[in-house]
This record gives sequence, structure tokens and C-alpha cells, in this order.
Amino acid sequence: MSTENMNLTLKVWRQKDNKSQGNLVDYKVADVSPDMSFLEMFDVLNEDLITKGDEPIVFDHDCREGICGACSMYINGRPHGPKELVTTCQLHMRSFKDGDTIVVEPWRAKAFPVIKDLAVDRTAFDRIIAAGGFISVNTGNAQDANAIPIPKSQSDAAFEAAACIACGACVATCKNASAMLFTSAKISQLALLPQGQPERYRRAQSMVAQMDAEGFGNCTNTGACEAECPKGISLENIARMNRDFYHAKFVSEEEV
Repeated sequence: MSTENMNLTLKVWRQKDNKSQGNLVDYKVADVSPDMSFLEMFDVLNEDLITKGDEPIVFDHDCREGICGACSMYINGRPHGPKELVTTCQLHMRSFKDGDTIVVEPWRAKAFPVIKDLAVDRTAFDRIIAAGGFISVNTGNAQDANAIPIPKSQSDAAFEAAACIACGACVATCKNASAMLFTSAKISQLALLPQGQPERYRRAQSMVAQMDAEGFGNCTNTGACEAECPKGISLENIARMNRDFYHAKFVSEEEV
């Protein structure tokens, strides 16, 4: 782990838009503090490019706290970089060493078309959520917290599924660009709770149908999605989703 400032070479994917052909462009970044986050290092690079009159590199970011999932970068062949259970904004430059060459690319998936440079359109995830990632409830005052007893094991499992931040790392790392881990997490967080039971099987049917319509690939069963997920979402959610989907199709299929 480096403790002194570093000089690095970045190979960054530059692409004008989804219809243009992109390519990797080399950039030298000098005097990089090991305490910088990866995004702060990109800020320094962009400030230098702007000073020189060049166009800055476009990349997604928002909270910079590992919560929003926006910082979608493929770094040296891994989503979010070499560390486990961290997003790109939580990755610090001390994970690299002086003289390193770092290759930075956008997510690669048909369903995530490139907007520009490292920014991709992930609204396919929004459409999957809109297809069934909700529950029907009466409006009005919230019920007391203890009004619906839920076993702790179920509430814990629902909470763990709900930790998914929809960053798309699972899609980016899957050789088939599958969205099964994301979709199953969003299905599971409701399927495990009493409030999610009325639409449980219709939800699985609708969200899987929308996932397929968006052009995501099938699950490869390699487990790469769980390994690269910054929130450690479990493959158990995919198994749960498959069970609910088969129940929906063969036992209680509804028109969607």
C-alpha cells in the first residue's frame, strides 16, 4: 500500500455518444495522493483537461458515499475496481501503486447503452422496478411498528435484499449481461414481507418479463455477480425469484 504521492497512467474509454465508435485514450496523472478517492482523482484529471482546453471525461456520480450506485466504472477488468464490497467512490488510490497503468471503461451491456464516455443509460432498471417493484397499500397513517409481527430471520433477509443500490455491477461482470441478481433482490425485499404477499407471484412474473424485454441475458450460474456486488447481495435471491416465477407460470399465472 502506497503512502507517498503517485504518478499514474490512465487508459480511459472516450466515446462521444452511443452511435459513435469509442476508444481508449491515455492520460498521465501526477502527484496523486493515496488518500484521494478514485473519483477525486478523476476530478483532478478533469480540472487539468479543462485548464488545457480539452473536453473533460464524463462519468456518473452523486452521493459519493456508496449509497446511490451511480459511480459505475469498470476498473482494470472489475466493476468498481480491485476491492471487495466497495463502490468506485469508496475506492481509494492507496489501492494502487506509483507507476501503475489503470484501465477505466463503462459498463458493457446491450441494455446499458453508452451515453458518453463512462456514463451509461441504466433506466432499464427503473422500468423493471416500475413493472412490479411495489406493493398496493391503503393511504393514511403508518401502522405501528409492531402491528405486523415478522420473524427476525425474514426481516433480516428482506433488509439484506433491499441493500441493493442498483449500480449494475452484476450486469457488468456477467458474461451474459444478466440482471438476475438485481431483479431478484428487488423481488425478494417484498416477497419476504407480509405486505408483499398479495402481488407476490404477479410481481415476479411482471418484473422478469420486463427484464427479458430490456435485453438482459440469462443467468450464467458462475456467481460472478455476487462476488462483484458492492453490497454483497446473495445468489439466494435468484433462487427465490425462480421459485416465485415458476409458481406464477404454472400455478397462478396472471395476465401482465
